[in-house]
Amino acid sequence: MNILAIIPARGGSKSIPRKNIKILAGFPLIAFSIAAGKQAKLVNRVIVSTDDEEIAAVARQYGAETPFMRPAEYAQDQTTDLPVFIHALGWLAEHEQYQPDIVVQLRPTSPVRPPDCVDQAVQLLLDHPEADSVRGLVPSGQNPYKMWKIDSAGRMQPLLKVEGLAEPYNSPRQALPPTFWQTGHIDAIRVATIASKQSLSGEVILPLMIDPRCTIDIDTLRDWERAEALVNQREIPMVRPIPLEAEQHVQRQLPEHVELVVFDFDGVMTDDRVWVDQDGREMVAASRSDGMGVGMLLTAGIPALVLSTEANPVVAARCKKLRLPVVQGLVEKSQTLLGIIKERGVNPANVIYLGNDINDLSCFPLVGFAVAVADAYPAVRARADLILCHSGGFGAVRELCDLILGSRDMKKDH
Repeated sequence: MNILAIIPARGGSKSIPRKNIKILAGFPLIAFSIAAGKQAKLVNRVIVSTDDEEIAAVARQYGAETPFMRPAEYAQDQTTDLPVFIHALGWLAEHEQYQPDIVVQLRPTSPVRPPDCVDQAVQLLLDHPEADSVRGLVPSGQNPYKMWKIDSAGRMQPLLKVEGLAEPYNSPRQALPPTFWQTGHIDAIRVATIASKQSLSGEVILPLMIDPRCTIDIDTLRDWERAEALVNQREIPMVRPIPLEAEQHVQRQLPEHVELVVFDFDGVMTDDRVWVDQDGREMVAASRSDGMGVGMLLTAGIPALVLSTEANPVVAARCKKLRLPVVQGLVEKSQTLLGIIKERGVNPANVIYLGNDINDLSCFPLVGFAVAVADAYPAVRARADLILCHSGGFGAVRELCDLILGSRDMKKDH
């Protein structure tokens, strides 16, 4: 049977900007859902439905397909799941004549999944031909039989009633029917149900019980912190992304024609330390050798610039001395980088990026060659095409400049 996993990931997250590719425990959030689909034995294909080019690039990097871009009208704040899935299935049928039997929804906001979660859901649906879908459940954290609603007169009314119990809200928990909360870990739906009933659930829905410890739905920064703690504690068996260097990750080569070099600042042009005096003024240490390297690069006609998260006069002062354009105070560097590449009209394959920390990771798939300083964060080193011999602030920038200029001189000689 053709079993397709679809991961919906629009770019316009409001509560946590760029949430789907924000780094969680060393990986983009979406990588956890991609891994769940790719590691499932019964899933044949994993597709990400997104309206965002950057999300699509990261998704492909972790092994998902992005055969289409989701139209803007299906990526609004109020867009439900159904039109997203109807669009995806319709596009695949029209352009590829591909029609799956079962579609699995893997929401990025529930990254902590038991290892066999996807296969269990699919097998449950296969074993029960009468069922329309399977949905992940956990026991309710709060009992709805003890919940209330307020009527138009301002009086409390019980939310639910129980036959044989006059006041379920005053009854012990053991006397009440068990209730369950749907999670975002897994939905498995027959495509025939979507087509005939215009529903992602249908009428016959079977439960797949999920380990309650995995219950997390990332919507706020507090949710994010809790999810990261769960992943980092490594106490719960869960699907984890495979580091890119352990997959079919081919290290790219230095571009033959470099059109732009982009540097991070802290930890690249400095050793990532800062000195603060009693008045709050900051100072950093920089390498004169790095400055010489940048000067030679610019003299050779190779443009360069700095992207920095820090909005600090010391960054601007150093870049002014080096004659380097700088963009500061960035929450998400990748969007700015995409804009610069488009504005300058350069080929992304001919752009080099040098970084050191996880806020640089989202820029790596957007350029042709990603470089890390020797003391970069482990996840950054794992995803770099080249790891330099020098650490940040101690000649790493000079090393990269020498490499670029040396490579160009060699081509001239030949």
